[in-house]
Amino acid sequence: MRYIKHKDFMKFHETEHSMTKKSSNPTMNDVAREAGVALGTVSKVVNGIRVGEEYRVRVEKAIKKLNYHINNYAQGLKSGKTRAIAVIMPNLVSPYFASLVNSIGKALAVKKHHMVFFGTDYDPDMEQDYVRLAEQQKVDGIICLSYNPKLEVSDEIPLVSIDRYFGAKIPCVSSDNYGGGWLAAEKLKENGCERVAMLRIGSQLSHEPAKRRDGFVAACESLGLSCDQKILTDGAPYQEFVDFLNAHFHDGKLDFDGLFCVTDSLAHQIRGTLREMGLSVPEDVQIIGFDGCRHFGDLELTCSTIVQPVDAIAETCVNMILNTTETKAPSLLCLPVEYAFGGTTKQ
Repeated sequence: MRYIKHKDFMKFHETEHSMTKKSSNPTMNDVAREAGVALGTVSKVVNGIRVGEEYRVRVEKAIKKLNYHINNYAQGLKSGKTRAIAVIMPNLVSPYFASLVNSIGKALAVKKHHMVFFGTDYDPDMEQDYVRLAEQQKVDGIICLSYNPKLEVSDEIPLVSIDRYFGAKIPCVSSDNYGGGWLAAEKLKENGCERVAMLRIGSQLSHEPAKRRDGFVAACESLGLSCDQKILTDGAPYQEFVDFLNAHFHDGKLDFDGLFCVTDSLAHQIRGTLREMGLSVPEDVQIIGFDGCRHFGDLELTCSTIVQPVDAIAETCVNMILNTTETKAPSLLCLPVEYAFGGTTKQ
């Protein structure tokens, strides 16, 4: 075993301390010394406050030379603003959710904020846990697409909800789901369909996307379209849709010439099932989905669809969560949707 003399140990400790000190991140005081200006001048430059041109140049040169980086989180704790927004979504597997999160991140970056993402996998208890964690991290606000109707959020943290209405005090941003359902029925009627069916799988909880069915059924009644419905709840086997279609399949023909699927994902699955039954889309059966999802790679629409305005939803949520002085914002804001041809309907 090798022993180190006390004086050698002290020399080693001093050297190690010196190396640690040199390798530590430079501070605003270091920048001030390097630039030969007051600390307040550095603070003004860093925070975008106007100073004399000579001072600004000197400070910026010092920042570059020392490789100084602003600690936004530390500044945030002092000012009470961390410039961080928590985004809580079911997952990033769904193309729609992934696109929405991407758009929110870009919208926040434009506003010089960043996103802290939490994926819940549709678990309401996990949602509540992540809300608490976001509150502990002192985020400036929460944007949430929730499957927990009893979600509890502190009054001290702004919350903007997507698709779920929590009450007059919490703004909710959504697409015009009712209008989208109505538009789908109009398009099928316009394309010559006479007997249609609406296929839905989703949560039993009350939320804005459930209005797609209401709009479609109301439009069918108004337009004189015969309409059947097959509604499944989350977790139900897809085979129930297959059984429904087979029950309406006679002599090589389906009873329906038009189908409205409340998501593009479901529309894609149904198209595959119809192909296995020997039916052609759109020649035998026309299909309209909902969301506006695109194929990976070529970015073409996966089907003819009712397109949700993803960028507008994201920008609206970000503007509402950051505009804390706004008191006249509506508690429910529905943004317009549009129909887009994607190959599963007749042009």
